[in-house]
Amino acid sequence: MANREVLFIDGVRTPFGRAGEKGMYWKTRADDLAVKAIKGLLDRNPQIPHDRYDDVAIAATTQQGDQGLTLGRSTAILAGLPNTVPGLAIDRMCAGAMTAVTTMGSGIGFGAYDLTIAGGVEHMGRHPLGIGADPNPRFVAEQLVSGDALNMGKTAERLHDRFPQLTRERSDRYAMRSQQKAAAAYDKGQLQPDLVPVAIESEAGWGLATRDETLRPETNMETLSTLKTPFRPHGRVTAGNASGLNDGATAAILASSDAAKEFGLTPKMRMVTFAFAGVQPEVMGLGPVPSTEKALARAGMTIDDIGLFELNEAFAVQVLSFLDHYGIDDDDDPSVNPYGGAIAIGHPLASSGVRLMTQLAKQFEEHPEVRFGLTAMCVGLGQGGTVIWENPNWNGKSHARRGIGKKGR
Repeated sequence: MANREVLFIDGVRTPFGRAGEKGMYWKTRADDLAVKAIKGLLDRNPQIPHDRYDDVAIAATTQQGDQGLTLGRSTAILAGLPNTVPGLAIDRMCAGAMTAVTTMGSGIGFGAYDLTIAGGVEHMGRHPLGIGADPNPRFVAEQLVSGDALNMGKTAERLHDRFPQLTRERSDRYAMRSQQKAAAAYDKGQLQPDLVPVAIESEAGWGLATRDETLRPETNMETLSTLKTPFRPHGRVTAGNASGLNDGATAAILASSDAAKEFGLTPKMRMVTFAFAGVQPEVMGLGPVPSTEKALARAGMTIDDIGLFELNEAFAVQVLSFLDHYGIDDDDDPSVNPYGGAIAIGHPLASSGVRLMTQLAKQFEEHPEVRFGLTAMCVGLGQGGTVIWENPNWNGKSHARRGIGKKGR
């Protein structure tokens, strides 16, 4: 039963909101965001009987209050799945939804599951990162990690220190391009098809969230250069070249090839392999490099085999360090985050992994010349995660990045 294909059938998300009292989800429960994503997913795939789902994994970083209570199980019930469908909650900080996908995918590959739902939610307005946490004093007292390691912004500043070529100007330029690409993707209607509208309540009454709240298409280098550096005096990390504090949820269906055939499902991607890796917590942004190296080695590939990249933009400097490591142009390489990334769209922590996958799946449809793509992200406390995917629409040709395709893949 082991070693079966793992197929990504579909993925959706809520629009991402700005965290806090001024954000559009301030009066919306965290678990209701996850339920909305799951229900949107079920509605788009009515041919799958609800009792055939084998498990539901929903991730959250801060699992308390309306973002606790074994989210996979509670949201499955609230979304209308029968009581026979079990569920669980997962926490790997920013890579929660990614870990939900790889965990459910592993169950399919092993033969224990045929159909699963995986996703994540983060309501950073109701549950700010680290609230209620009590880090063991041994971390700092025994010099296991620096005090900076528990502050993500300070770890990003350390990347600037380690790699002087990663200047603030480069980070600002990358951030500006992320905003521009996200705006262009909205103009072309590339992001909207996978958004699930959410009814929202505000002081003005009821409304409908249909668009990400943090988009700033007017962003320019002059404005970015004036922003303060909150993590260090005269630093290089700003609110403009980092992802914000956000609320939102994602959900995806994974299936075996047998289930896809039984229910007439058209897969959008096939999981090739995945890997997680650890690095020094003080430079957690480097995590995607060793996780990508591990994943490529397991797949027998090199970076040149990858034709599309969806990299989570927790901080611009973190993405730049990845691109520099692999010699990929950060200025305007069309293979990297073509719809923009978290700097523009938002990063509701544990939900973001499935956003990356949903965007990559859409790009696979647009680029049949690309056979392989990857989703990757850094993770708090010094980790990285990478998933390699295969494009079922591949036409046998070679993608154009750096003249790739000479290896016969």
